[in-house]
Amino acid sequence: MESFPRQNARTRRFTIGAPRSFSLSAGGDWVTFLQSNSGNDPLNKLWAWSASSGQTKVIADLETLINSGSGETISREEQARRERVREIGAGIVSYSANSHSPNIAFASNKSLFKIGVESSEVSDFKLDRDIFDPQISPNGNLIAYVSEGQLRYVDENGNDHAVTPPKTDEKLYGIADFIAAEEMGRRRGYWWSPNNNKLLVTSIDESNVLSWHILNSSDPSDAPVVIKYPKAGTENPNVGLRIYSLDGESVPVDWNQNNTWEYLVSIQWTDPNVIFATVQTRDQKTTGILHVDTTDGSIEEIYQWENECWVEIVPGAPKVIGDRIVTIEDRGEARRVVIDGNPCSPEELQIRSLIHCNEDGLLATCSPNPLDQQICRVTVSGETTLITEIGGVHEAVANNSLMVIQRRSMDFHGVRTDFYKDNELIAEIQDHSEIPNISLNSFFHKAGELDLETVLLLPADHDGATNLPVLLDPYGGPHAQRVRNARGLYGVSQWFADQGFAVVVTDGRGTPGRSPSFEREVYGDLATSALADQIDALHSVASIYDFIDLDRVAIRGWSYGGYLAALAVIRSPGVFHAAVAGAPVTDWSLYDTHYTERYLGHPETKPENYIKTNLCNEAHKLERPLLLIHGLADDNVVAAHTFQLSQALLEAGRYHEVLPLTGVTHMTPQETVAENLLRIQLSFIERSLGIKTEGNE
Repeated sequence: MESFPRQNARTRRFTIGAPRSFSLSAGGDWVTFLQSNSGNDPLNKLWAWSASSGQTKVIADLETLINSGSGETISREEQARRERVREIGAGIVSYSANSHSPNIAFASNKSLFKIGVESSEVSDFKLDRDIFDPQISPNGNLIAYVSEGQLRYVDENGNDHAVTPPKTDEKLYGIADFIAAEEMGRRRGYWWSPNNNKLLVTSIDESNVLSWHILNSSDPSDAPVVIKYPKAGTENPNVGLRIYSLDGESVPVDWNQNNTWEYLVSIQWTDPNVIFATVQTRDQKTTGILHVDTTDGSIEEIYQWENECWVEIVPGAPKVIGDRIVTIEDRGEARRVVIDGNPCSPEELQIRSLIHCNEDGLLATCSPNPLDQQICRVTVSGETTLITEIGGVHEAVANNSLMVIQRRSMDFHGVRTDFYKDNELIAEIQDHSEIPNISLNSFFHKAGELDLETVLLLPADHDGATNLPVLLDPYGGPHAQRVRNARGLYGVSQWFADQGFAVVVTDGRGTPGRSPSFEREVYGDLATSALADQIDALHSVASIYDFIDLDRVAIRGWSYGGYLAALAVIRSPGVFHAAVAGAPVTDWSLYDTHYTERYLGHPETKPENYIKTNLCNEAHKLERPLLLIHGLADDNVVAAHTFQLSQALLEAGRYHEVLPLTGVTHMTPQETVAENLLRIQLSFIERSLGIKTEGNE
């Protein structure tokens, strides 16, 4: 039988074959989405489903549209976009749809494709240039795109036009900068006007941003890749805004008047004459909504809200609907829907994202508890109704007539996808992803003094009497949960359990879904409470299960989880006996401005926060085995983090191991790397804990 590490890598973590990336037509008939034919087929196709006929059809397939034998050429900008969104798919991985447009657009191999949703008619514009982020106009006739830092568009006859000047050494046009894409969720750098004749375009001046070098090749003749990376305390890109008319005129938008704002968070353009821009200060304690007049570019601030720690950016929010301003704000112990400054959703729900708004109210994702995520409807009067109530993690897209709800659960593998028309269930789209060849043996607990959400995974054949070594497998930091009611989250943890471990996964302070105050417990210190909660949960679980061996405890993690793993073995050698730290942040002053300053403040004003969280300062404390793993092509948590900690450990005379991964980025998409990394970690942990085995499956 195929091993789980191999299956997990081959199926790209069981994402191949699952339907995704839904778009809905305003007319209420068409839903488009991406999906491959099977769990063994990595190439996504573009599908369309008709509510009126109930039929589903393929409207675009790269294998028939391009010479598949020559492979797909991916531009550097597209590679960066995929890294920002953690895209590990193949085939068609993104497309542009507008609810009012009869057409859809996407790009591949220097060709721009326009597809009729109903007619399936294909227009192939061979531009012989790199094409990035194509966006179709609302009427479906025009397609804008970015090429080599310049915004251009193709008209309905296939004629190619420039919108902005060409890029210069100082400026790029139409592209989201690293901070916007990685940390704020804004992955676009331009927007069509509702009446198809104008484009709002960002310009990015990175001349004052630090230049870093990424050596992503083992060939010494290859030059390093130069990236612009704004590390904490340094200058961010200068982001400009200008409205371009297709007739060649343009109007500047001075959104950052008097240097009040630092970050351009999001854009809403639904009225031809008005744009709404969401902006944020450098310290992220204040967020505002600006009204932009499209005729002269003038600015008026119409709303502002604050938080003494930071204002959380919530996906889909804010929105201006008619005269109403809809925001998601932290009020007391809840993240709530706020309309015109008045909280509307109940205090017992944590709002996670805004799905859709109209004059009657809105749809949102919400968590009544940290394990589940539901879909709720909130009216303008504040009446809140749960649309979904069964346990699981729900996501949705919706407009005024159509809705797609996806659910992941502990009750089944993969994802269930339901299509609704006027709130009536019409169809279910089958998930083709493979079923993992392991079975979960999981037990949920509220652990420790803070009732931390924790799951324990045991070997499938455990007899309940044999003592088991322990592996902690957390992420444990802001913006991510590991403990939720979704089976797909635990496959790797269960595989480690099946090798003879009791695996403990805990979401401690700083993780979302519980309350704003719980998330903000890490403000000013990303280390202390996060580590304390892992230890508390471990001891709590051990008090319930007497077969847990606290004399053999390891911890593994990636990214922030890698930081937490290295922190654990350095600070608490009496608890942790070995650690695997993958792509760890070791010195927070080397991480980016927006993420790091949100939690630790500016290095010039809060230097103590950086000193007390820097692992290099504590390298001399290491007493236990530590394996550091890092992709050399990582442009998010750069490999210098691992190298600097390794140097500090060497200078302190502390033995450790380092595994550099040539050509590997932060998300390790390569199949052989993903498969063998699990085996290497297992071997290191077993060796470090003195576990003897006959061989690994």
